[in-house]
Amino acid sequence: MTDQVTRIQVGASAGHDAYEVLVGRQLLGELGSLIGTKAQRVAVIHPEALASTGEALRDDLAAQGYEAIAIQVPNAEEAKTAEVAAYCWKALGQSGFTRTDAVVGVGGGSTTDLAGFVAASWLRGVRWIAVPTTILAMVDAAVGGKTGINTAEGKNLVGAFHPPAGVLCDLAALESLPVNDYVSGLAEIIKAGFISDPVILDLIEADPEAARTPAGPHTAELICRSIQVKADVVSSDLKESGLREILNYGHTLAHAIEKNERYKWRHGAAVSIGMVFAAELGRLAGRLDDETADRHKAVLASVGLPLTYAGDQWPKLLETMKLDKKSRGDLLRFIVLDGLAKPTVLEGPDPAVLVAAFGEVTA
Repeated sequence: MTDQVTRIQVGASAGHDAYEVLVGRQLLGELGSLIGTKAQRVAVIHPEALASTGEALRDDLAAQGYEAIAIQVPNAEEAKTAEVAAYCWKALGQSGFTRTDAVVGVGGGSTTDLAGFVAASWLRGVRWIAVPTTILAMVDAAVGGKTGINTAEGKNLVGAFHPPAGVLCDLAALESLPVNDYVSGLAEIIKAGFISDPVILDLIEADPEAARTPAGPHTAELICRSIQVKADVVSSDLKESGLREILNYGHTLAHAIEKNERYKWRHGAAVSIGMVFAAELGRLAGRLDDETADRHKAVLASVGLPLTYAGDQWPKLLETMKLDKKSRGDLLRFIVLDGLAKPTVLEGPDPAVLVAAFGEVTA
């Protein structure tokens, strides 16, 4: 499966065209067809850490006849600010970018989130293509059309729904990824297993050590299955009005942890703890069986993801969760499981139950 190209269709939704996510190797030859024939100018937005990749991509596009520019942005979450977005807008303006031109975002999830938001907001929306280079970006950030930046008040509070014209997931990019970054991305894959596709969990449990490396025999299948879960959900609910909320399993607490850590934590590490919390919340609410709740800890620990967080931070975390996008007024909402692959919404849980669930992840 590793050497072939898998094409996963993300269906048309809410006035947006369908697009494909390609998973394989040596996919950059597909970029020209995704940019389209109308574009004259292409902006390659890339992080500092991928300066050589960004420049090489720009040179390649220039050789194909495009007026190509490279826009370097800070690494990781530091790119997701209004100041960096404004810097990108300035570069587009100075290059004479029009509505038929295109943006390419190459990098991790922060870069693709930013690139998509810049594309969504420039001239009220220009074409963009995601070239994710981390496992987290491949299975989560680059698929689904949610773009955004952070503010001092929280993560992804400013953004737009603006699906890409296509996503190129080149598995070769994962080979140079540090192991901690790779393992962090597994949290989103494991999430997809719990909310929709238990085969993912079976594959990881069969050989957790192999799951920790891109050289593992199931890498391509794990990534493709996770993308398929997300594609199925967002095809039917682009704007998070219903079903799409299930993709936030574990994320309510995770986003609060990330803010509390000033975004220095890896997203997957926070999501791992968030899922342990959500599993316990489901169990305490009488929704989730013990076996499935306990399975969360076992699977996450087997690949080296964290399970605990500082207990004295609960008051801060609770306040941040009240600002979460899923909240309605003062009513806290959490995605929990009624059983394996049976996600549902838990509204306004008893505060004592929340405290008890957090006790399960207290270090």
